[in-house]
Amino acid sequence: MPNHFLAISALQHYAYCPRQFALIHVEQVWAENRFTAEGRILHERVDSNETEQRKDIRYERSVLIKSEQHQIQGKMDLLEIHGGDPKRYFPVEYKRGKPKVEHWDRLQLCAQALCIEEMRDTKVEEGAIWYWEARKRQPVAIDDALREETIAVIKQASAIRKAGTTPPPTSEKKRCQGCSLYSLC
Repeated sequence: MPNHFLAISALQHYAYCPRQFALIHVEQVWAENRFTAEGRILHERVDSNETEQRKDIRYERSVLIKSEQHQIQGKMDLLEIHGGDPKRYFPVEYKRGKPKVEHWDRLQLCAQALCIEEMRDTKVEEGAIWYWEARKRQPVAIDDALREETIAVIKQASAIRKAGTTPPPTSEKKRCQGCSLYSLC
């Protein structure tokens, strides 16, 4: 039986370009370029499955997560669990580039928060994205507006995958410059 859960990483692909999403997640096409190679290298430590404890914060890497309600699953880069009663769960996503105006990366982080909430019966109110180029964390509020946008993207991406159709190329041609699938598009 095929996996009906949507990969959380697919949400960032969809938000960036629905065609890119469909090429990767419907047609199973992939090509690596400098940006994807740098991202893969960046994730080597993050994907180490190391766990550590510093004072009252536990750091868990490569945490497998999923949401039955939203039909999404994935592996999050870092989950910080802050001690106390109740515990506070703080997802951290690592990205190769720099902070963006668009919500592409924040949608992925919010989807992780939705999974944590369902799996741990808690509320996640904040997370962060660590950008390699900026070398710092960008805090992200997991508010109602971001949740609604994330759930809408989950539904849109799932509909494309279920239909098995590939949308036409984006009209925002500037996005094509850094896309690893440019020559295949």
